[in-house]
Amino acid sequence: MNVLFNLIVIVQVISALAIIGLVLVQHGKGADMGAAFGSGASGSLFGASGSSNFLSKSTAVAAAVFFASTLALAYFGSNRPHAAAVGGGVMDRVPAAPAKAPSAGDAVPATVPQAAPAAVPAAPSTQDVPAAPAAPAAPAK
Repeated sequence: MNVLFNLIVIVQVISALAIIGLVLVQHGKGADMGAAFGSGASGSLFGASGSSNFLSKSTAVAAAVFFASTLALAYFGSNRPHAAAVGGGVMDRVPAAPAKAPSAGDAVPATVPQAAPAAVPAAPSTQDVPAAPAAPAAPAK
C-alpha cells in the first residue's frame, strides 16, 4: 500500500510539472487582442474558437491526470489503518517512557515550601518628582 501511495505522489508531481511547462510554452489568447481591434482580423474578440492544438490537448490530459491522482491521494490518506483508530494522532503512536520507581534513598518532602512573592517596586508618579528649581532673577542695574 505504501508503494502505491508513493507511486501516486510521483505521478502527481510529474503531472504538475507538465502542466506548468505546457502552460508556459503556450501562446496566450490575450496576446492577439490588440490586433483584433484595428487590423481587420476576422473572428471573435479573442480569436477564432476553432479546434485546439496539441499543447492545449496535452495540458488537458495532464490536468485530468493531476486531478485523478489528487483524488486517489485523498482516498488513500483518509483510509489508512492507523487513522481509523481512536485517538489516531501522531503523538498517540509514540511509546511512553516507563515511570521511574522511587528508590529507598530518595527523600520525599512532606510539604513543598512556597516561595514568597517578589515585591514589585511601584512606578514613580508625577507627584513624587520634585519640581525644577526656578531660575534666579537677573540683578537690577
